[in-house]
Amino acid sequence: MGLKLDGISKSFILEDGTEVRALDRITLEVSDSEFVSVLGPSGCGKTTLLRIVAGLERATVGTIVLDGETIEGPSPRMAMIFQEYSLYPWRSVLANIEFGLEIKGLAGEERRDRALSYLDLVGLREFAGRYPYELSGGMRQRVAVARALAIEPAILLMDEPFGALDAQTRNMLQKELLEIWEKTKKTVLFVTHSVDEAVFLSDRIVVLSPRPGRIQEVVPIDLPRPRERTSVEFARIRRYVLDHMENMAVSSKV
Repeated sequence: MGLKLDGISKSFILEDGTEVRALDRITLEVSDSEFVSVLGPSGCGKTTLLRIVAGLERATVGTIVLDGETIEGPSPRMAMIFQEYSLYPWRSVLANIEFGLEIKGLAGEERRDRALSYLDLVGLREFAGRYPYELSGGMRQRVAVARALAIEPAILLMDEPFGALDAQTRNMLQKELLEIWEKTKKTVLFVTHSVDEAVFLSDRIVVLSPRPGRIQEVVPIDLPRPRERTSVEFARIRRYVLDHMENMAVSSKV
């Protein structure tokens, strides 16, 4: 049945009483196992939308439905990965991954075995006993991905997870994320400000307008994977999305 966003709007009231609308009537369906990216200019409400889907914020208007169940708060069927690594510095890599499983009440041996299996998936089993400060930024984010997957959610919500990384590490982790996605078949809703990243990763790109964020276009990416960033077709789609965003930026200033 998948994920359904129906008429999501979000407004904030400033201290002086002024109302600011961040999102306006967002309606979207995301199918099971689909990889959908949300793309738009800074301040268009991408992160706010993801937080509403995660149940971390309430929409002013509208509903979120997952497999027929209305989402009104944080759900164990969703896991969110932030740009910041959000790892506990006093816990080892293995203990970080086990944290969510402890909350779910899994017994020690089962918890450890599952955590190790997801460390294998991201290629970091040999670092199980290390601490976050001993890892590179890319490795810390892979631990965050493993921790999210370990609770076996239906949906991964990812808020610019590679935004703080250098270009080479970012490209490497994009490829690794796709390999993990193809193995696990998780549904992914991925926020980014990078057109290149969105085209490389996605089945569809949802383009939001400048604030208030509205869906301006949904762009299907029909290229086979693995995708070659230097191909003519990749460049054509990237140019199309870039032109669309530039036109939106010009229109918003008129």
